[in-house]
Amino acid sequence: QVQLVESGGGLVQAGGSLRLSCAASGRTISNYVLGWFRQAPGKERETVAAILYSGSSTYYADSARGRFTISRDHAKNTVYLQMNSLKPEDTDVYYCAAKYRGSASWEYWGQGTQVTVSS
Repeated sequence: QVQLVESGGGLVQAGGSLRLSCAASGRTISNYVLGWFRQAPGKERETVAAILYSGSSTYYADSARGRFTISRDHAKNTVYLQMNSLKPEDTDVYYCAAKYRGSASWEYWGQGTQVTVSS
């Protein structure tokens, strides 16, 4: 089992920045992919960014590329999502998830953290 706990959400004005954190525990995640997702009520879940924990491969949604950066700290077993130039349309609940490398589905999810961007 992998436990994921997100933090760092909050209220920010448009153009501002936030850094989300996802702390992983329970087992080693060196062969896992960690991802950030977002979803608002009534909307489909969107993959924002993902990173192979033990490598350098990353993925960004078009909406995030150039503004968001995903990174990890091996010593802290934590994945971050640095979000810059935030827009009101970035307002969502952001979730961290993990899946074993090569797995088709995301197996473990955090509880989510709310990000609200005011105009």
